[in-house]
Amino acid sequence: MALLERVTTLLRANFTDLMEKAEDPEKLARQLILDMENQLVQVKTQVAIAIADQHLLLQKKTEQQDAAANWQRKAEAAVAKGQDDLARGALERALSHQRMADSLGQQHTDQKAEADTLRSAFNRLQQKLQETKSSVDILAAQLRRNRAIQRATAAQAAMQEGSNGSKLSSLKLKVDQAASHGRAARTMMNAVTPESLDERFTTGEQSDQIEALLLELKERRTRIS
Repeated sequence: MALLERVTTLLRANFTDLMEKAEDPEKLARQLILDMENQLVQVKTQVAIAIADQHLLLQKKTEQQDAAANWQRKAEAAVAKGQDDLARGALERALSHQRMADSLGQQHTDQKAEADTLRSAFNRLQQKLQETKSSVDILAAQLRRNRAIQRATAAQAAMQEGSNGSKLSSLKLKVDQAASHGRAARTMMNAVTPESLDERFTTGEQSDQIEALLLELKERRTRIS
């Protein structure tokens, strides 16, 4: 039966391996659960049909057995009356009903076995479905935790990178400022130092002139005196 083959395939499937190899484990898990639920509905329907057929076969078997017993009694009555030809006809009918009852009995046995197989498959598939749902819940929780960890790790890395970038930027700023200050100092030195020296030389020359003028005045005063 194709249905039992599909159920057997689902029962034998290693969902853990399938989900580990899947690109989207949650999507695969949901699809597997959906397939199992669909198969479970079909198996349940087939179990109900098989049980109904089993009861019907048992009923028909009983009817044929009753008919065979009835013709057997008629054959006995005909023999009691010395009606052998009538007895032979009744026995023939009794055997025919008995053969039908035996055939129905075999069909009933086969149908019972099929119903039992379907019922067992239904129970196993139902249990597998519950286990799979529990596994999927665990998997979903694990995936949520993994995603949360990944987001936290990414955020921490971004913060760390940002912090390092800020430190580097701050250090670069300090270096640039220091270099700028150095350039400014050198510029000031280059600009101020010559002027200061010129002033010093100019001041010295003025002092010499003043001293010379003072000496000239003193000498002139001496001559006048």
